[in-house]
Amino acid sequence: MSAGLRQREVNRLLGLSPMRLRARGPMLADSARAAAEEPTMDMSGAACVLILPAGCSPAALDMLGRAVQAYGPMLARAARIEVRDGALPAVPAARAYLAFGSEQAQALGRELPSAVLAAAEVVLVDPPTALQGDGAAKRRLWTAMRTVRRALRPRT
Repeated sequence: MSAGLRQREVNRLLGLSPMRLRARGPMLADSARAAAEEPTMDMSGAACVLILPAGCSPAALDMLGRAVQAYGPMLARAARIEVRDGALPAVPAARAYLAFGSEQAQALGRELPSAVLAAAEVVLVDPPTALQGDGAAKRRLWTAMRTVRRALRPRT
């Protein structure tokens, strides 16, 4: 493997996109090209689904939104579904689920067929209200999002 190919692979794995000068016309950067070629889900179009408790504060949802945006377009575009009265509305089949609290994980387990759950990566994290002001909970969220991003990585 040449040094250039290895560097591009390392940059891709780290989520970095090198800046390039334009030649004659506009060029797509590596990250834009990767986003354009991003695989779509064959089931329902959802790669990742965030399962949230109902009634989260706007500050908690804002903090959570910024956190998932930091982990790239696949997590930033993740569907957000709230659990109300212990039940979920129609949940799309996805490759990964991020459940914010044990009640949300239990509702997900009751709602989805076992075959879909077995094929998906389900990650349990602290509820959004617990993430505010708790450094350990935030570290667990970052670790969970790394796990989800790894699960969503295209298989080659």
